[in-house]
Amino acid sequence: MSISALIIDDEQLAREELKYLLDQVGGVDVLAQGCNGIEAVDLIAEHHPDLVFLDVQMPGLDGLAAVERLLEKRKAKPGRDAEPMPQIVFATAYDQYAVRAFDVNAVDYLLKPFDRTRVEQAIERVRGRMAGHSPGALPESQIDALLRLLNRPQGASRQPQPQRLVVQAQSRLLLVDQAEICFAAIDEGVIRVVTQSFEGQSKCRTLEDLLELLDPALFWRVHRGYVVNINHIREVVPWFKSSYQLRMNDKKQTEVPVSRAQTKRLRELFNL
Repeated sequence: MSISALIIDDEQLAREELKYLLDQVGGVDVLAQGCNGIEAVDLIAEHHPDLVFLDVQMPGLDGLAAVERLLEKRKAKPGRDAEPMPQIVFATAYDQYAVRAFDVNAVDYLLKPFDRTRVEQAIERVRGRMAGHSPGALPESQIDALLRLLNRPQGASRQPQPQRLVVQAQSRLLLVDQAEICFAAIDEGVIRVVTQSFEGQSKCRTLEDLLELLDPALFWRVHRGYVVNINHIREVVPWFKSSYQLRMNDKKQTEVPVSRAQTKRLRELFNL
């Protein structure tokens, strides 16, 4: 049975990328797309979808505010008169604090840039919830708890990041100041850490684990396989079909790709 869905995201490229991945996964019928929270509320009322992919950060009414508005509408019409609430999968570029909040509250999310395997997992979770509850049901108490968590000051539950990281270079374990790190990249499960003077490996298993240790004011995940220190970006290089690469300030002047989902933040960061 096909799942009916909406995609709500203010970035057209992000919508197109997610639609492409959903087509590849199969079993999801995208009924319509929108670019802000107001459109989300209206499209949900019009189409009554099983599932909504909802961007967290959008101008005007953002994704979290849209969910709050949907919950208010349900509470205004209790019982059988209440509008059915779709399953919600948030799309987010938030830091790991927010991702942990999603995990704790059993609300699914897709971390930008999107990954096909992660999209497949999200769809399977939605199918499981739909099989275990009445169609379209959503645990509102968990959504409420999530909204309360995310409305607290950012970083309220984060542990302070260590100023230095352990990086293995050959047989040596070096303590490296975060400010010296140019970028980190993952390849076949190995995380390479690059500074201006040397390269080494991190003992972290994933880039998500590494990001937990890094200062979010300095480090930005520009691509599924790369995290960069914004202070070590040497040049922004225009690339194929309005995309960009970043030339870093390491010895090799490595060029790091910027995913389509992160292009908007790049433009905002450097006023492109």
